[in-house]
Amino acid sequence: MDVWHGSNDAAWDNAQEELFAIGMTDGLPVTPPTRERVDAMLKHCGFDGAEVVTMLPPAFEEATWRDIAINAVMAGCLPAYLPVVGAAVDALAAPEFNLIGVATTTGSAWPVVIVNGPIVAELGMNVEGNVLGPGNRANAAIGRAVNLALRNIGGAKPGELDMATLGQPAKYTCCFAENEASSPWPALHVERGFDKDSNVVTIVGIAGSVEIVDSVSNTPEDLAQTYAQSMLIAGSAGGGGFGLLGGGEPLLLVPPEIANTFQRGGCSKAQAKALIWERAVLPLERLSPAIREHQFTLRVAAEDGTVDGPLRIARNADDLMIVVTGGVGIKAAYMPTWGGTTIQGGRPETYAAYIASADRYRDIVKKSGADIVLSNHTAYDNTPANVTKLATRKPADPNPYVVGNDAVLRYITTAEECAKAGYLAVTKVAGQSSR
Repeated sequence: MDVWHGSNDAAWDNAQEELFAIGMTDGLPVTPPTRERVDAMLKHCGFDGAEVVTMLPPAFEEATWRDIAINAVMAGCLPAYLPVVGAAVDALAAPEFNLIGVATTTGSAWPVVIVNGPIVAELGMNVEGNVLGPGNRANAAIGRAVNLALRNIGGAKPGELDMATLGQPAKYTCCFAENEASSPWPALHVERGFDKDSNVVTIVGIAGSVEIVDSVSNTPEDLAQTYAQSMLIAGSAGGGGFGLLGGGEPLLLVPPEIANTFQRGGCSKAQAKALIWERAVLPLERLSPAIREHQFTLRVAAEDGTVDGPLRIARNADDLMIVVTGGVGIKAAYMPTWGGTTIQGGRPETYAAYIASADRYRDIVKKSGADIVLSNHTAYDNTPANVTKLATRKPADPNPYVVGNDAVLRYITTAEECAKAGYLAVTKVAGQSSR
């Protein structure tokens, strides 16, 4: 190995220090987003830099094409990558994704970008060996650009709005494409109603990944058992509630060899999902007493008839996502997904469980005299303003997070009343649609 024999560029070095100092980087070197580079990227794609693509949480700032291009340049993107980055940023802001929850939680959840369609080959994306690893510019730069945009436009900076306890490597980059040519099954975007020749970006909030290795099983039933048992993580049961582990739609990354083993055994993708789902069952007795009690409380509040039933990875088999990707071999991966704490889906039982939880926490707040509101949804506890106050706070000044016991109780009551309104709305709609 030898050093690079090009000339040393002091301006480049200075740019790195300046951009790092103002908080625009992820800690790694970036390509300085000069006007010439950004304008060239926009011109290549024919985009109007002033056009607003979306409002990006958690700070809810306008994301223009110029803003997105700036982050794409910094990430090392070629101009042709910009439409994919923009589509991913737009998808992040969709209300059903719950980005404000994903981006501000103390958990490790973070978006992963999945690309389908002809654009995968056009951009030279890796769909084979080491698909989640380094070495491919498009995979690495697109994922990094999305994360930089979330940081620099959406405001999800560590210690400010991004309050993750541990975080995860996907916060640097996590983007891959489906190996459609080697898959015996319909691709992810086709399952979701898009034409096979459409270019589609799917955003999923993942909480890490778990390798699944089964080099012995050669029937769909045996493989399904291994995959199902690999997805049962007791630590994801505490907050999800209503008989589910985690939230969202669990994601399995399956190499072509395994997908073809299922197919040869007579299994379509839907049938493979069903085999895995029906075996992915975690009995309550395998949980700690405290979590069992919490699950029981949630189910009683939701009027769930199976209060003693096991936990499942998803509401039904169709909620399980399977993406065929990667190269030679049988190594697969489970990516637990995160549904967040925002009430989603419009289900009466979800609202009922939230109401029950609010009642329980109200009693705790009264008995303890709690006087601080500290939320992982930082817009709710005024963290952006409070962080500024804390930076200049003198020893005798009040802590801006200390709001008093009455204010904490009002905070809980407001959340509960919103949940009650949601419950009434969906039960009324359900009554109308059932007639």
